[in-house]
Amino acid sequence: MKGNMIELNFNKSDGLVPAIVQDAETKDVLMLAYMNKASWEATVQTGKATFWSRSRQKLWLKGESSGHVQMIKNIYIDCDEDTILLQVEQLGGAACHTGHRSCFYRKLEGGDFVVVGEKIFDPKDVYK
Repeated sequence: MKGNMIELNFNKSDGLVPAIVQDAETKDVLMLAYMNKASWEATVQTGKATFWSRSRQKLWLKGESSGHVQMIKNIYIDCDEDTILLQVEQLGGAACHTGHRSCFYRKLEGGDFVVVGEKIFDPKDVYK
């Protein structure tokens, strides 16, 4: 720890830490992504959620192709300094690439997963 600034521990999981994204107003969990040191620094500097895309192996500004940017309202870290909680304003209303408000739009009921989340947009119209 430097002065009052806590340093995140990126060493525990090969340079990545989980980032839980929550709507700042409703407290709904919108998604889970991962951050490396560069995406963490970009998020803090710009006030826009930036992650590390494990599939593309590059920095990913949330909403860069959809326009559904996440504006940071609050940032919390856990007691082990290896997990981030971002409270955001979700521009465009949807966090999930499937068009749903939250990535957690399916719920286990009676042995089957059923869609319970709200769909905001059609991905075919957004991702061309």
